[in-house]
Amino acid sequence: MAEELISIADVAQSCGKRKQTVFKILKRLGIEPEKCKSSEKHGQTASYITKSEFEAVATEIATDRDFSQLSPDVVPSESGYFYLIQLEPDHDPGRFKVGFTVNVEERLRAHRCAAPLLKLKKIWPCRSLWEKTAIDCVCDGVERLHTEVFRADNISKIEIKCDKFFFLNA
Repeated sequence: MAEELISIADVAQSCGKRKQTVFKILKRLGIEPEKCKSSEKHGQTASYITKSEFEAVATEIATDRDFSQLSPDVVPSESGYFYLIQLEPDHDPGRFKVGFTVNVEERLRAHRCAAPLLKLKKIWPCRSLWEKTAIDCVCDGVERLHTEVFRADNISKIEIKCDKFFFLNA
């Protein structure tokens, strides 16, 4: 009889982690999730692991030195960086992207596929929980082009807003 599968989304929720964090733990443990279409997800493909693999992930999280001192009901926010990227410095200098990442180099590499001329303006230490608030604060009053892509008259003003926001949270 096949072992019951648990979605990565459910694993993340039950462990108080982001899905990306669970995927990193799976990779570290050498666990390859199974991809299946799900009626719960309206026919979309989702990643699943077995109950025994879930137990291994939960044990890894419980013994992780960063989290082992906390009670199970306390979940720290993931630390990383908030970034400001100028997408096309020469052709459209006011178009920029902001967001959160735990790995700046990987994020830039991924963005270079769509914007090969991008220029990283600056990064600030950030917690994942701050991302939406930071975006709302620093992009207030500028044109939103996409989820995290905006256009401003002067990108230097955005950088100054970011400096002020993260100075308050330092």
